[in-house]
Amino acid sequence: QLVESGGGSVQPGGSLRLSCVVSGANCMGWFRQAPGEERVGVAAIYTSSKTTYYAESAKGRFTISQMNAVKALQLQINDLRPDDSAVYYCAAAGALGWPPNCSLMPNDYSWWGQGTQVTVSA
Repeated sequence: QLVESGGGSVQPGGSLRLSCVVSGANCMGWFRQAPGEERVGVAAIYTSSKTTYYAESAKGRFTISQMNAVKALQLQINDLRPDDSAVYYCAAAGALGWPPNCSLMPNDYSWWGQGTQVTVSA
């Protein structure tokens, strides 16, 4: 079971660190869903090599990392903006293709957490 934590309310320009218990899957990812919108991929990591993958919109402000010692997947978000407000989900999946890589498509992920709310407002 995947369990996210670390969401909350923050002012624009602030930072948050989201955490999720690592499941042991080949790929772990962070996704977000704003009200009335589809769920979209933010970042993913291939757990054996720690290769990271980012959506174009996430490059520069989002950092995905895996903390093996505490079996935690983290997403550091800096310079938060109001349009970052969404429910953020942690998910797990097998790797795709050869060489193995991780998708940012929600349909490629089979295991999901319950989500954690991030609200950015002044």
